[in-house]
Amino acid sequence: MSKVGQNFDEIKARIKKTAKHWDTDASNIELIAVSKKQPQDRIQDALEYGHRLFGENRVQEAMERWDGDDGFLKKYPDTKLHLIGPLQTNKVKQAVSVFNSIEAIDSEKLALAIKDECEKQDKEIECLVQVNTGEEEQKAGVSPKDLPNFLKFCEGIELSISGLMCIPPVDEPAGLHFAFLKELADRHGLKKLSMGMSSDFEQAVPLNPTYLRIGSALFGERPID
Repeated sequence: MSKVGQNFDEIKARIKKTAKHWDTDASNIELIAVSKKQPQDRIQDALEYGHRLFGENRVQEAMERWDGDDGFLKKYPDTKLHLIGPLQTNKVKQAVSVFNSIEAIDSEKLALAIKDECEKQDKEIECLVQVNTGEEEQKAGVSPKDLPNFLKFCEGIELSISGLMCIPPVDEPAGLHFAFLKELADRHGLKKLSMGMSSDFEQAVPLNPTYLRIGSALFGERPID
């Protein structure tokens, strides 16, 4: 088994152990393997291991890696792709064409563009709203206080929102932000939660997240440009 495959087994074991400790069900948790800027051979190892859910931060990189004549989707068409990074409206057409889920919806303009493009392409994609739980000025996401109105806007344009995503501040306990995100999701009747990365996923597991976004713990550190 490849080193990447061994890492997958180790991460799954840690999730299972943490879930057992907190008496939660790990079977519903899905791993998003964050493949951004990772070498192709590591992604190939993950695919050969049998993994089929990946996350990318940039539309262009995802198109080059997954789409087209030489893309991984040709050989592994059952693969699901999540866009977990910020999305500009001029990239929405490409994003809707290649991704199964867009996790970082955070503005009315973007929501409208996604809705329009989904109709044009006759495609349904999973949509999550990114919440700026730490209310950091430099970080994308809808502020918690603006979330109710934003969800109402999405409902008004008939853009179905499945859940919420967050990236906690690096200098604050991640578990507090995960708990806050779950509280917001429960308050608005949203079932899906995307939270937890390589450094803090074990703090998310007790809250029954839908997705854990894990990169370096699976693939190793990204090569320096």
